[in-house]
Amino acid sequence: MATVKRFEDLEIWQLAKLQCSDFDSLVETTPLSKDFALRNQMNASSGSVVDCIAEGFERSGNSEFKNFLIVAKGSNGEFRSQLYRCLNRKHILKEKFDELYSKNVTLGNKIMSFINYLQNSSYKGQRYKKNDPAEPQTSNLKPQI
Repeated sequence: MATVKRFEDLEIWQLAKLQCSDFDSLVETTPLSKDFALRNQMNASSGSVVDCIAEGFERSGNSEFKNFLIVAKGSNGEFRSQLYRCLNRKHILKEKFDELYSKNVTLGNKIMSFINYLQNSSYKGQRYKKNDPAEPQTSNLKPQI
């Protein structure tokens, strides 16, 4: 398996970014744009998923990354709950709800798979590697020796 050097290369980050784009499309094309409270909550929860994945990765330690992924998974569930509210308020049609729901569940499952991978990995993270001047650092944290 190739080493991931940037959070942008993670499939879960890419899917979370797509979820944010899907949300932006909802705001542009549905009455959600005028439901300010729900719109702001959905913006925060979808943004939290993508941002927690990025921040956890940049911490350069598997334990911290895992914790941030747990928060990201929670925010993902929050977004899914908010999709129900969109449906109930008739901001979106059932077909659109089903599409976004399916993508959201897939993302949640992939985040959980990544959490399980980190829990079972003996690798502790970049921050715990010995400093090798020939290998570029993936973050600004100094490795602990």
